[in-house]
Amino acid sequence: MASDLPDGITVEWVWAVEATYAADASVTRESVRVEHIAHAAELRAAGVILEVGAYADMSGSLLLLRAASEEEALAIVRDDVYFRTGVWVGFRARPFGRVARLEDLPGA
Repeated sequence: MASDLPDGITVEWVWAVEATYAADASVTRESVRVEHIAHAAELRAAGVILEVGAYADMSGSLLLLRAASEEEALAIVRDDVYFRTGVWVGFRARPFGRVARLEDLPGA
């Protein structure tokens, strides 16, 4: 309900994706980490990725993605070199309501 929000603020529905690392990810990710980070930076510049990073305990990564559907969000993850090379071994996506300023949204 937009009337419940301050002027200029909205809730943008995005996808929160948690990707799980393989047990040996701290070793196997090193050979593809530069490619992974470069690709993530490209998607961030394009407005697809809002945030991405790893948990300090190496249990996994969190990605906040703009995608039209869960399938689209998961396709982005499947295309990542970390998933293609087995650094990430699983993932799940959930809709996430992100508080945003209208002026910060794509097309604003």
